[in-house]
Amino acid sequence: MLAVDRTGKGLRTAPRDALITLSVPEHRLGRAFGAHRAMDSLGAFAGPLVAVGVLALAGSGRSYDAVFLSSLCFALLGVLLLALFVRDHSEPLPPGRVRPRAALALLGRGPFRALCAAAALLGLTTVGDGFVYLLLQRRDDLPVTAFPLLAVGSALAYLLLAAPLGRLADRIGRRAVVLGGYGAVVAVQVLLAAGAGGPVLLVPAVLLLHGAFYAATDGVLMALAGPLLPVELRTSGLALLQTGQALAGLCSSVLFGLAWQYWGTSAACLAAAGAAAVALALSVPLLKGPSPQCSSPQ
Repeated sequence: MLAVDRTGKGLRTAPRDALITLSVPEHRLGRAFGAHRAMDSLGAFAGPLVAVGVLALAGSGRSYDAVFLSSLCFALLGVLLLALFVRDHSEPLPPGRVRPRAALALLGRGPFRALCAAAALLGLTTVGDGFVYLLLQRRDDLPVTAFPLLAVGSALAYLLLAAPLGRLADRIGRRAVVLGGYGAVVAVQVLLAAGAGGPVLLVPAVLLLHGAFYAATDGVLMALAGPLLPVELRTSGLALLQTGQALAGLCSSVLFGLAWQYWGTSAACLAAAGAAAVALALSVPLLKGPSPQCSSPQ
């Protein structure tokens, strides 16, 4: 079931992001992605709370069936809104079928190739959300029931920061915001390694920085990549970039899990922080190539 769910995410993400880049002026892409990610994270924030409410109302017996049925209703409503109110790109695209070779040829474009390399390099130093929440739970001896609420905390930070950071990216430059987001990754790993402050300080700080990382990188990176790609290959290019990120994240999570098993919590977090800092420094020259203009007169 999880594999089917992730397959659906892989199928929808690149076309959706391509639609956003084709529907908004280039100088407002950061704002557009920020608004979209804020709405997306609103669902991630409200979903667990709604599930808890449904469980409480349903009582014992078939309570989990009620949760899944409610989720299905929300999903069908989303699909209905998409079908009725979202329009595809209105300009006709060049005729012909896009072939894998044409998509891979996008890596021959210098700025896009450098962006893909930087995204994959930085992706190698980010660990899965589950590791972050599990480390918080074990380090501060939080109850098992608090584990789902950690994800809600990150989603809340993402929700509050996505739109402001998107606007900031349009104003000061998208590369600076992306690099700042990966700087938050370094800070998260250092805090988890140190474990100072106890749950009262550590948990909010880590969740805030973790949400800030997603708010500064997820949509802003797509806003950075979109204008570098031709219209007819926009979706293929974004999918290529996201695939590289996903594979890098998989490798990173496997390596972090091994480091945690053999070195312990603090050493694994310090190693991850060091690797992220090195990757951040190496990515700066890769992200210094020519880029589209981000700002415009108000």
